[in-house]
Formats: sequence, structure tokens, C-alpha cells
Amino acid sequence: MSKKIKITIISIASIFGIIIILVLNPFYIVPAGYRGVILTWGAVSGSAEQGLHLRIPIAQHIVNMETRTVKMEVQAAAYSKDIQTVESLIALNYHLDESRVSILYREIGKEFENRIISPAVQESVKATTAKFTAQELIEEREQVRDEIKSSLVGKLTDRGILVDAFSIVNFDFSDSYEQAVEAKQVAQQQALKAENDLKRIETEAKQRVAQAEAEAKAIQLQSQAANNEKYVSLKALEVQLEAIKKWDGKLPITFVPNSTLPFLNLTK
Repeated sequence: MSKKIKITIISIASIFGIIIILVLNPFYIVPAGYRGVILTWGAVSGSAEQGLHLRIPIAQHIVNMETRTVKMEVQAAAYSKDIQTVESLIALNYHLDESRVSILYREIGKEFENRIISPAVQESVKATTAKFTAQELIEEREQVRDEIKSSLVGKLTDRGILVDAFSIVNFDFSDSYEQAVEAKQVAQQQALKAENDLKRIETEAKQRVAQAEAEAKAIQLQSQAANNEKYVSLKALEVQLEAIKKWDGKLPITFVPNSTLPFLNLTK
């Protein structure tokens, strides 16, 4: 066999081998943030970490399951303890337990959000909402959230679904209830305004009473001062009169300081 023929045969074999490799594809890649579920003739036979791996062509197939945190929102309808309709919007962050991905796929498949998570959210919301009145759902929102989350964690963890974060985005009540709440708030605001007005009036009245008492006190003090001045003036006149009675007609006459009346010097 000539050298040229050998080269041709090798080339054909290489090309044929490449075609077989491309067609059979014995390699597969699990991307970052995923876990590969290995299916052998359609049955789950294990799982693979991220990276490049070998598989048995034709016999084995790989399904990549995302293990990064995923956010989903769920609408949930329920009744409160006082039989009020409550529409809730729930936000849930979760990720898959890598050690249980193959089990989750074998039991549920890739539709686990619709088949497991959404029903679990609906059930947890209904069970928890029924424990609270509509007003309590608003006033005790954090406690309601914590109870729903606790119930949800218990339902999902055994399935290999781990809850990272949970929140109640919104509570929506019936139009009639919201109107009643609005009317109640208006009434409370009016009552508070009336109470504040009453306190203001009482305060102003007390201020007026205090002012009147102060004015009356001032008048009383002024009256006492005036009476004292009259008493002093009268006393001075009495002294002068007594001095006149005792005057022997001799001078000089002495004037009392701060007085317009003369005072007779009787000491001589």
C-alpha cells in the first residue's frame, strides 16, 4: 500500500471519528450555578457538579437544574378571621438544595414551582390569614409574615427547596371593607381634632383665669398701696394739728421733708 493511500485512509478515519464524536457528543458541561441531573436510559442515576464531564453517548442525558437564588411572586386569596376577603401578593426567594436536586427531579421534575412552591404558598397564606382579623393583618404584618414563612419552610425544606427570603408585598381587601376602614379613619381624625380643640379651649380658659387673677391681684396691691398713702397723709395731718395746738406763736416754722405742710419746731 502506497504512502499516499495510507494518508488518505487516515484522513478519512479522522474525519469519520470527528463526525462520530460530534454526533454522539460524549462530553457535557454543567454551567456555574447549576447542578446536573444524570439520566441513564431515562432514569435518574446521579448528579454532577459544575464543569466538564463525560457521559455514555446515547444512554445518558443530562438535565441542568439551577441552584442559584431565584425570586418568584405568587398571588394568594384567603379569608381573614372576621370573614374578610384578602388578596395577597407574596414574594419568595429560594434556592435548591444541591444534595437533593436529583431527588426533586425524580419526584417532581422541572415544574416544581407550579407543582410544589405555589400550592405551598397558597396553603400557608390561607392557614395563617385565618388566624387574624383584617385589622390585625395590617397592624401585625410582621408577625403574619413570620408565621407564613415558618409554615412555608416546613413544607418546602423536605422537598429540597430552601427559603432564603419571604415578604408580603401587599394585602388587598374588598372595596366595602376599605371604604369602612377609610370612614373609620376619618371619624378618628375628626374625634382627635375635637379632642385637641377641647384641650386648646380649656388651656385658653385657664390662661384667661390666670390672667384675670393676676390683674385682680395687681388691683388689690394698688388699692392697698393707695390706702397706705392716704393713711400716711392723714397721720401727717394729725401730727401737724397736734403741733399747732402746742405752738406758742413763736417762730421759726420748720418744714417736713417731702411735705407741703409746714412743721412747727417745738423743740425750742
